[in-house]
Amino acid sequence: MLIVTGATGQLGRRVVDHLRTLVPTGRIGISTRNPAQEAKLAEAGIRVRRGDYDDAFSLRHAWEGAERVLLVSSNAAANGGDPLAQHRVAIEVAREIGVGRLLYTSQISASSESQFPPGRDHAATEAMLAESGLAWTALRHGFYAERALGMNARGFAQGRLSGPQDGRVAWATHEDLAEVDARLLAGDEIIDGPTPPLTGTETLDLADLARLASDVTGRAITRDVVSEEEMERAARQNDVPEGAIAIMLGYFRAARAGEFDRPDPTLARLLGRDPVPMRDVLANASL
Repeated sequence: MLIVTGATGQLGRRVVDHLRTLVPTGRIGISTRNPAQEAKLAEAGIRVRRGDYDDAFSLRHAWEGAERVLLVSSNAAANGGDPLAQHRVAIEVAREIGVGRLLYTSQISASSESQFPPGRDHAATEAMLAESGLAWTALRHGFYAERALGMNARGFAQGRLSGPQDGRVAWATHEDLAEVDARLLAGDEIIDGPTPPLTGTETLDLADLARLASDVTGRAITRDVVSEEEMERAARQNDVPEGAIAIMLGYFRAARAGEFDRPDPTLARLLGRDPVPMRDVLANASL
């Protein structure tokens, strides 16, 4: 069985869609906290079982007979949770039941010295994997292109992208990354340990995004640099959770430090085509 966790999320559901084109549906299983929501997948012949990173028993059942598992990283930190504790449970279960390979959705900022909090979590999880005795792959994703839309939705609408000084980012779409994740999960290619950066070949900062958005919309969209204190104050006034504020501030600090400026040809090689450029992402969005 090839198991996909987080199959209801933006990445996981796309991985399942691509996996269905690569292997028989009878080889696919999904591990989800809400299996009742996945009745259509079950009807299509995909095994659907409850699996919760906080519940080792549920993971043992959900991952029964797993040849390979795609462990989609937890986003618990944004709401004050502990993603490392969840990842530790998942890795231990994989080791106990003899999973053949664990593929983990890491990120290009993975480093114990990262200024981006998830980057430090990814590095710690990769260290757990290295010590687990499992065969493992850390899928070092580029920064999700769709996050650029979500983080700046108000700015695109108002014609001004506001935030502290940033830096260039190698963006990649959920769709492109999901396709490659599915191929690696299916065993098209084996990469041991961390992959090279799974990114496009272009890197863009917020000023670049503002110029591209102006081009594709025909509206004037500018870049407005504000202080970290100003952004933090506005976030608190809007009741943004402290964990999410730390991640936002960390993003800008890491971008300034060049942590996301990592273009690489590996994603294109694995796709067999060029990744979707950010211009197309913006053109297809409702800005």
